[in-house]
Amino acid sequence: MSGMRIVAGLSAGVSLAMALGCAHHGQGAGPRIDPAIARAIADIWAVDNHAHPVLAPPLDATDRGYDALPVSSMAPESDPVALRPDYPLQAFAWRALYGLNATPPLTEAGLQQLYADQKHAKDEHGENYPAWVLDQAHIGTELGNRVFMGRGVEPPRFRWVPYVDALLFPLDNRGLAAVNPDRQQFFALEDELRARYLKDAGLSAPPATLDAYVQHVVMPTLERQRANGAVAEKFEVAYLRGFDFSDPPQAQVAAIYARWAHGGAPDPVQYKLLQDFLFRTIAAECGRLGMAVHLHAMAGAGGYFGIAGANPLLLEPIFNDPRLRGTNFVLLHGGWPYVRAIGALLQKPNVYLDISSQDLLFPPHTEAQWLREWLEFEPEKVLFGTDGYPYSDELGWAESVWMANHDARQALGIALTGMVGDGEISRDRAIAIARLVLRGNAERLYGFKSEN
Repeated sequence: MSGMRIVAGLSAGVSLAMALGCAHHGQGAGPRIDPAIARAIADIWAVDNHAHPVLAPPLDATDRGYDALPVSSMAPESDPVALRPDYPLQAFAWRALYGLNATPPLTEAGLQQLYADQKHAKDEHGENYPAWVLDQAHIGTELGNRVFMGRGVEPPRFRWVPYVDALLFPLDNRGLAAVNPDRQQFFALEDELRARYLKDAGLSAPPATLDAYVQHVVMPTLERQRANGAVAEKFEVAYLRGFDFSDPPQAQVAAIYARWAHGGAPDPVQYKLLQDFLFRTIAAECGRLGMAVHLHAMAGAGGYFGIAGANPLLLEPIFNDPRLRGTNFVLLHGGWPYVRAIGALLQKPNVYLDISSQDLLFPPHTEAQWLREWLEFEPEKVLFGTDGYPYSDELGWAESVWMANHDARQALGIALTGMVGDGEISRDRAIAIARLVLRGNAERLYGFKSEN
């Protein structure tokens, strides 16, 4: 581990280069990275395509706007190794961010010291604390998946990606909520968010007709969010149902909506048709407004998550719909366990994917295997991301951003070094691809220049 030690006083770029030049958990263990490629990767200020930043102190203590469907209150699951309190890489994050030298799992005294060190950093940087966290990871701009933006989490360092799932479910959702304990709480949260969107539209209940709902709720909500700086809209729909979106006739769906608009539990088969129609409607409007559509596309948190329903191949009819070719879709988290299938979807002209969450949950040598395959196929459509999230007191948004960023750059270095070693690309081309993945692809997709 000594080869990965972050040395005080060195710049973030040089520190990351030192870490990238070594193996993941120890000197000499695992794939090596070409030093020139490592230095180049470390020096690039990245665009984080997907994360859940928390408001700056003191609002961080009560902030719940970082997710429309927070995972912290889900039913118990089997936790992945990287999210357990004894995961070794947490030690490097604590040391890099706060100067804390401690080995996980933390004792009670260690926890208290971590809390004190976290508080010291927050007190020192105040409203600039979120931007300071990005600085430590060499991230210029982060796309913040939040219900609302606020103190310290604002442009230009943070760009807004709000949640739009609530608009898919305008009827009585008690039948859908009864499926399992997680959906019971999730649909309650979606009902609250939809009520907020209705209030913003000057309504207290959904209109009586589908046309009125689309014209007076759906469209104004998307337009308002775009006007307030949204660069994309986020669907967490895989937590609520599968990706099998059909293409029903509008007249049929309008009749379904009218039948249950004023109450009563809708027939689930017919209700699905309404959701399918609204998904395509929202996606088309996002394209018109110049916003991308983000989709959670991997096995999600919780023991009740429907993994088969999140197979990204189920979305192919959406991507092939000529009416939606003006909408760019970003498949978040790289689609694990469908990592090969999702790579094939990159041939669709309006499909991109990112590596967020993968770089937190999988060690670099594992992630590098499928990352290399994507880079050999369509390097211009692969995006860096962290999925930084407040998982726990020990692994908060700051720590998870640092850890995911560290491992993502290592995985990228391993993949590109292998491609150079096998004669597929030159070292200069490898460095150019690194810049695309870490920054350039996102800048082109969203139409902004990253900070730094």
